[in-house]
Amino acid sequence: MLELTPITLREANAFVAEHHRHHRPTVGHKFSIGVCDGERLAGVAICGRPVSRHLDDGKTLEINRVCTDGTKNACSILYGAAYRAAKAMGYHRIVTYILESEPGISLKAAGYRCEGRAGAPEWNGRRRPKDAGQYPHEMKTRWVKEINGGG
Repeated sequence: MLELTPITLREANAFVAEHHRHHRPTVGHKFSIGVCDGERLAGVAICGRPVSRHLDDGKTLEINRVCTDGTKNACSILYGAAYRAAKAMGYHRIVTYILESEPGISLKAAGYRCEGRAGAPEWNGRRRPKDAGQYPHEMKTRWVKEINGGG
């Protein structure tokens, strides 16, 4: 049976470094959540300020990374847990991004809705160029869940 567990950023980032297909660990976070299958860590969610300055209004939380080892339902559980934590903390909205080629099944299962394409194939600008091969050159889609009763 899968169970949620508190996790440090260091632990979450170590999991991301080992298991994520196309992203590196994050620099910071507001909080991280783990999901365990028995004693084994099966997945993590790292939540923080929105990367987009246009969304960084103090009432929006971004799920910056979700990463699992493939354990069934782990992603949906993490997305749901991030929503409940954000709601408890008074956020009004939670957002995340996935590659356009990803179906978003776990996000749909957790009640998020797709707002469509967002950003560009490259996130970084001229002042902060990305490393070659850092992650796929592909459009992203933004997924959102409004938090009823937030604030």
